Amino acid sequence: MDAHGEQYLNKSAVLSALGIARMIQIGLGCTTLSLVAHQAGFSASYGTFCMFVWCFCFAVSLVIFTMDVTRLHGCMPISWDNFTVAFAMLATLMYITASVIYPVYFVQTVCTELRCEERNYRIAVTVCSSICSFAYAAEVLLTRAKPGHVVGYMSTVSGLLKIAQGFVACIIFGALANDGGFNRYVATQYCVAIYSLCFSVTVVVVVLTVSGKTSWVRFSFDRFVVIYTFFAVLLYISVAIIWPIFCFDLRYGHPRRPPECIRGKCGWDSRVVVAIFTYVNLIFYLIDLVYSQRI
Repeated sequence: MDAHGEQYLNKSAVLSALGIARMIQIGLGCTTLSLVAHQAGFSASYGTFCMFVWCFCFAVSLVIFTMDVTRLHGCMPISWDNFTVAFAMLATLMYITASVIYPVYFVQTVCTELRCEERNYRIAVTVCSSICSFAYAAEVLLTRAKPGHVVGYMSTVSGLLKIAQGFVACIIFGALANDGGFNRYVATQYCVAIYSLCFSVTVVVVVLTVSGKTSWVRFSFDRFVVIYTFFAVLLYISVAIIWPIFCFDLRYGHPRRPPECIRGKCGWDSRVVVAIFTYVNLIFYLIDLVYSQRI
């Protein structure tokens, strides 16, 4: 035991429901990586993204579990509870995305006799990845804010939505990188600037919260979050109107998918993705604005 009478190893980090969820995450993450390395394989940028998700989440989950068991997280200059719930939310979203992308691009319904074994491994990868996303979601549910309990900001609905907003913005940036046609009009450049501005401020809010440096804000951090969310809603409303007009109106773009577009390399598809996730993020910011009043 240490000087405070506590045991050096934290048994609840293993025996609690949260500990079990984290062990499942590590186990399934290791299984997924092993299946990919052994036979399933991956290629191209989509496969690289999926592999990054599985490697990154496995590594961070292993570090979190080890630090929690050994109680070494107390030596870190961060808000541990805020960090772990923020990562769990991010990992949930990343795993869901990888679990959708991998089978779409790598699992074939029809296979030759020589390729069926590879297909079966890829199906197993998809199943393990999907189940692991539920394990991370379980951690979010176990650590989220509950009535009557004092918790960190990232455990609240508003805090979890900040992670979702940042993740959706990354999807938008990925689609924009695959298109590149947004430079044609000042209006679409304005939309990209708004995406970048809102994403940057969201990242700042998350970093300040996780690092425990919210006092660096000269005035009330809660007020800062509410004011920023209000302006983000207004800005996203303007983008939700402008982007479809300059991308799909006959005067500026194409209302229908061009027949010569190649799957995975079609700018029109990327513009549709940006439009869809713009509305998704607008909904997230609206919900965030409502819940920010309750912080």
